Amino acid sequence: MEGEYFTYKGVIFPVLHFSHEGLSYVENEFQVRDDDVFNITYPKSGTNWMLEILSLIRCEGDPGWVRSVLNWKRAPWVDSLPGLEAARKYPPPRLLTSHLPVQLFPKSWHCSKAKIIYTMRCPKDVLVSHYYFLQLLRSVKLPRTMDSLLEDFLSGKVAYGSWFDHIIGWMELKGKENFFSITYEELQQDPWGSVRRICRFLGKELSEQQVAAVVENASFQSMKENKMSNFSQMPDNFMDHQKGGLMRKGICSDWRNHLSEAQSQRFDTIYRDRMDGLGTDRPDPKRCC
Repeated sequence: MEGEYFTYKGVIFPVLHFSHEGLSYVENEFQVRDDDVFNITYPKSGTNWMLEILSLIRCEGDPGWVRSVLNWKRAPWVDSLPGLEAARKYPPPRLLTSHLPVQLFPKSWHCSKAKIIYTMRCPKDVLVSHYYFLQLLRSVKLPRTMDSLLEDFLSGKVAYGSWFDHIIGWMELKGKENFFSITYEELQQDPWGSVRRICRFLGKELSEQQVAAVVENASFQSMKENKMSNFSQMPDNFMDHQKGGLMRKGICSDWRNHLSEAQSQRFDTIYRDRMDGLGTDRPDPKRCC
């Protein structure tokens, strides 16, 4: 990993588009505004899906914005240097995205009214999605096998650090009026109900027709066909489009097609050790839809 990644306060980040100085600025100096809305996830947990949903809610279901503006410009990743620059120039109200663990998130959020939507996903599906996404990136060394990535994932030796620490840290904020959590599986099982809940949290009133438009235009097929949302416009020097695209399957429980029984059991053992304290406030790897 040397040369491709660096460590900031114990968390691994890719060298490309990230720096110690940038992360320190985000943590300590970035000024969160009261009308900011943050889309926060651990990588490969439904980030772009939620970004699409939030973009469409903002436009009351009208797909014009999501079909004309790149998703990373609609909701810049404040973690990265280009995203941070875009966020600082973004006119209010801002829609922003982050994969940061809670301890590295802007300190100014804690004395603001800015809203956070935190999406979780079955970690076994996160692992599989992560594996296939890495195959597309030209800027990182590919994992040799799923088994090698599994070990790195379970030990937190991946970009943005431990999935377990990320979930535990963010879920400590549950109960705050400006923090909302949802799972990828809930979005899959009940998209209409999920969009309504998100709207209530945001204080946004949509009609049934507008909710239906959000659900339709944020569907897997709609996003796969939308060049503003499917990463097809990502530069070739960053992403190898010949190997596939961002929108791979968009399903739950794909891990069952990739992990052996031994790998699944090892995952479950670590999961129980790390996550039992959260009770029901967690995505359960055995109950993915």
